[in-house]
Amino acid sequence: MATRGFAGLTLRAVAAELGATTGLLTHYFPTKNALVAYALDLLEQRTISRPRRHTGEGLAALRDALLDILPLTPEAIDSNRIWVSSWDAALSDPALSTDYARKYAQSRNGLSERVAAAQKLGELPPGDPAHIAAGAQFFVLGLVVQALFDPAAFPPQRQVELLDDYLATLTARTDPTTITRDDPGGGL
Repeated sequence: MATRGFAGLTLRAVAAELGATTGLLTHYFPTKNALVAYALDLLEQRTISRPRRHTGEGLAALRDALLDILPLTPEAIDSNRIWVSSWDAALSDPALSTDYARKYAQSRNGLSERVAAAQKLGELPPGDPAHIAAGAQFFVLGLVVQALFDPAAFPPQRQVELLDDYLATLTARTDPTTITRDDPGGGL
């Protein structure tokens, strides 16, 4: 999936990769949807079990969590390519879509806890932690997509610099929930 995307994920292609027959594979995965669900579960388990950064608390912990999402290593690039290529399948399958919504909400909850901790330490200004976490998640997922489509323009060092710039804007802002569309300062 990392090299061919979800369009290349067929029972025949997987069987060939395994050196098995399609018939043998369909014994375990009777449909492509069953194969996709298994592949996504496997990717989630790998993502959960991979080593995480943990250099501190508060803003450092938020930064670490966001860095862990970015495609900064070959393994993270492959994982992100799979996740991004799976979005199309998830959007067209109500069960996958619900599962993805749950996963992203769970991620936002974890980020929200880190935002709240950074606020308690005085590293981030007051505001709704869930709102700030959602903005951080949206920023980093957008950066993931840009880095996957244009890795030359967004190598790992630039991704880290952009993330650090984004976090610096959070530390300098007032409550982001009070910024309106008419705000001449540009808002979020």
